[in-house]
Amino acid sequence: MKREYPSRILITGGHEVGGVSSFAETLAEGFAALGISAEIVSPSRIFARWRDLRDPRVLKILSTTAVFAVPFARRAICVAHGFPRPDVQGWPKALGVTASFKVAGWFAQLVAVSYYSAIHLRAIFNLRVDAVIHDPLNDAFLMDKGNGLEVRDCITFAGRLHSSKGLERILPAMLAVLDENPELRVAIVGDGKVRPLVEAAVRGNSRVELVGQVTPSEVRTWLRRTKVFVSGCETEALGIAYLEALSQGCNVVMPACGGGVEIAPELIGSAIHLYSGEGSEPVARALGRALAAAPAEISLAAYSSRAIAHAYLAADTYCATESALVTEAVP
Repeated sequence: MKREYPSRILITGGHEVGGVSSFAETLAEGFAALGISAEIVSPSRIFARWRDLRDPRVLKILSTTAVFAVPFARRAICVAHGFPRPDVQGWPKALGVTASFKVAGWFAQLVAVSYYSAIHLRAIFNLRVDAVIHDPLNDAFLMDKGNGLEVRDCITFAGRLHSSKGLERILPAMLAVLDENPELRVAIVGDGKVRPLVEAAVRGNSRVELVGQVTPSEVRTWLRRTKVFVSGCETEALGIAYLEALSQGCNVVMPACGGGVEIAPELIGSAIHLYSGEGSEPVARALGRALAAAPAEISLAAYSSRAIAHAYLAADTYCATESALVTEAVP
């Protein structure tokens, strides 16, 4: 069967910096590298693109917030960037997200960004997942690693300041390790609803910097100064922030669950250090191990924007059969 590559791509983005927005922007760059024009549209504007929505020559890659358009779309792939959490999102929203995934499965393919997410969607929510395609890493992180002369004196968190990120658990551990290592600093990169609580916890500590929301180039600058990157999100679907940290030579501390464990399992115990159990003490112990470990080299080429864009083309049933998946390069 002749492969019919799409003439254009529409990708729905998110409403915030990072997360789905970062995914959409990087994926669009990957399609551009393959010579296919890609455009990011707001979910609220998707029906204004009715002609494109109905055009089978245009591939639509839709986030959960745009799933209401799926019944009207021809040639669409829906992406599950995680799974619903009633404890964080509340039951009404969690049930709405689950229903959205179910609708997506009726009218289009459903792609999960990690096997971890796919397992939950299949086993707990009884949803069909057609493929697993990992999140892409912005190519700037692959090409620009600095000159290797930067002083790494930071323990860094980068992401949304949100209750789902586990800051109430990792921040006490970061501060405890800071007390034991006078040469180190803590950097909190990002912004969000729990920022006032973080500010209250670190007030008066001159060795803690609340960086706020910054550009990707500034994130790279902070990661080059980082010795250990730490996360507290136990339900991280995959973790673009993990990819960014590893690409810049940071050791990573993360929960012993979540999609991030899939990124480089061979580096667990060397560049990646896991923790499990209640409270902040397990986090502090993992931070100690990560600080003592030498950074490891890792190839993240499989997460390049071009590679991930190609994977979406391979999953597109309009241009691929099962026997041809990922085996044919785009001209």
